[in-house]
Amino acid sequence: MKIFQVEDLEDATDNYAEYNILGKGGNGTVYKGTLPDKRIAAIKKSQRLDQNQRNQFINEMVILAQINHPNVVQLLGCCLETDVPMLAYEYVSNDTLHRHIHNRTSGKGGLSWDSRLRIAHESAGALAYLHTDARTSIIHRDVKSTNILLDDNYTAKIADFGASRFVPLGHDEVTTLVQGTIGYLDPEYFHKGQLTSKSDVYSFGVVLAELLTSKKPIDPERGSEDMNLATYFLKVKKENRLLEILDHQVIKEASDEQLKAACNMVCRCLNQAGENRPNMKEVAIELDTLRKSRKHHPWIGEEENYAETSSFMIEESEEQDLYTIPLVANSDTFGEYSSSSTMGMKEIMFHPQSPR
Repeated sequence: MKIFQVEDLEDATDNYAEYNILGKGGNGTVYKGTLPDKRIAAIKKSQRLDQNQRNQFINEMVILAQINHPNVVQLLGCCLETDVPMLAYEYVSNDTLHRHIHNRTSGKGGLSWDSRLRIAHESAGALAYLHTDARTSIIHRDVKSTNILLDDNYTAKIADFGASRFVPLGHDEVTTLVQGTIGYLDPEYFHKGQLTSKSDVYSFGVVLAELLTSKKPIDPERGSEDMNLATYFLKVKKENRLLEILDHQVIKEASDEQLKAACNMVCRCLNQAGENRPNMKEVAIELDTLRKSRKHHPWIGEEENYAETSSFMIEESEEQDLYTIPLVANSDTFGEYSSSSTMGMKEIMFHPQSPR
């Protein structure tokens, strides 16, 4: 990892010019920049000078410095001359998974089933690496579709490790203040404050549900009972109504066997009891098996081609959040881009009538 001087990053971003902004958040701004060695980078600059922000940046720097995986965003270097370190990441050019799922124009195609399955497999593999293959086990703690970046080849890259935690050797859990994103937050972790790798499994289950349904993790338009995608998915699965909420393109392109296996996997990941959830290595293996299984749905002729297209639109007024900066949840946003849950919003995350 390279140590940059302040002048290096000022020059890289044209003195943090507004036209280089990739994303904004409550804690800072991410800029596109060209490093002295001509590499394109995403440079995260804090806007706050408090100790908590400093700790988050240092935590992310320490964790990413120990990770080398093709599906984890790479930390290229940092600048330690400022009160809060500035971080320079590899530039991942094709937006977030969230945007590809949820911001396509009506009538336009989105990610193909094969692409969704591959992205899920790559993301699961990266999380499995963090949990079991890294030098010290790492729990991401904020797995969500906005923290999965896509490059030009639609390769998945897990990002935003500011909330992540190391798990001490010989331990399976970490006691910590509850932190995460509403709609993705593990209910067991929420209630007990015991963070385990199975908390990431739950959050990944929500991402997989997004990939299958193209529905947002929290959506008030579904009504109070079905606002939370996790409980909504489990409810319609129990009522044998999943075809009503699955994405039309997914239904067309996936085989019956793939749909059944993928939906069952979502339900297993979303189990209320962490001990009954699979681990991420098991999830990655099963997704790899699904990718190798029959690819054509029996309802669709071989000649039909449902190719991947990136013809979704992003409103000009919408903030770019390719490299998500954690935002604090509030009662207006429902935490969609949040990295800190609001404890008083329990009724939003867990409906009392949700299936268990």
